[in-house]
Amino acid sequence: MTTPELGGTVLITGASGFIGSRLREALLASGTDVVAIRRASSPEPTEGRSVGADYADVEALTAIMAEEKPAYVLHLAGVTKGRTYDDFERGNVMPTRNLLKALQAGHPAVKRFVHLSSLGAYGPSAPGAPLRETDPAKPIEFYGQSKLEAEQVVAEEAGGIPWTILRPAGIYGPGDVDYFNLFRSAMRGWNVYFGNRHHWVSVMYVDDCVRAIIDAARNPNTVGKGYFIAQDEPVSWQQFQEEIVDVIQRKVRTLDLPASLVSIGAFAGELAMRLDGRPRLLNRQKAKMGAQEAWTCRVDSAKADFGFQAKVGLREGVQRTHDWYTEQGWY
Repeated sequence: MTTPELGGTVLITGASGFIGSRLREALLASGTDVVAIRRASSPEPTEGRSVGADYADVEALTAIMAEEKPAYVLHLAGVTKGRTYDDFERGNVMPTRNLLKALQAGHPAVKRFVHLSSLGAYGPSAPGAPLRETDPAKPIEFYGQSKLEAEQVVAEEAGGIPWTILRPAGIYGPGDVDYFNLFRSAMRGWNVYFGNRHHWVSVMYVDDCVRAIIDAARNPNTVGKGYFIAQDEPVSWQQFQEEIVDVIQRKVRTLDLPASLVSIGAFAGELAMRLDGRPRLLNRQKAKMGAQEAWTCRVDSAKADFGFQAKVGLREGVQRTHDWYTEQGWY
């Protein structure tokens, strides 16, 4: 992926995560000066500069902004797992608010603050009717609610800081641990549906998401706006999983299991959380998301305002992802 250089220093949060690490690599390859803010528990990146900070410490964040004077702040840090809404508020809302406070106090001349939200902030769509930016936001679980609240913080509390919000759909690609389960299952000879074979999703290869973040940050048309980003056409879970099976080229047994098994697994996940205090990805909140018939969106606004176009089709993206998992020994 060829990435245009962003002038000046770019500060990234969430640089050790799936999307953030890919974004950091792309910017460093372009010659951009990148500094990552990382939580004390996060590993230092192997490339580029980083500084440790607690997102609850506005004074420390302000000192970083004053020292680094970033031209762009790309805010990707967040949490997808939690026990209560407070867990999500601390992971998704509080850091967003405090980063904006720090910019206002330490470097209000920043060119752009890009906040990576989620399609989950707007909730599911109706089958055949992908969401548009003009539709009302109706999140249905704690993660989506916290992402919407973080968006509201950006829109209402940024002051004079120029901002842009991006709401990706499902993102897959090298380094992802969630969609990896589908690839691993196919490698083991199974293609399993949990009542979702004919449910619809908007998806996107990770490099297209990275490109969208950079292009939106550079374009003056995106100031003060939020956008859905995904590949043009939604796919069914059957289409997505059959593409994986076709790329892996192994004989598989296809199972159509009832969605009720997800609810049972979600209950077990929550029971385990109560026992050891560690959040699980599968819980009743996530089961509620999986039960929806469609999580889809349109990208017309992103195309019109900053020329967004998902360049990696499903087949190519699945192939690249499988190749990476193979090369890295994930199977």
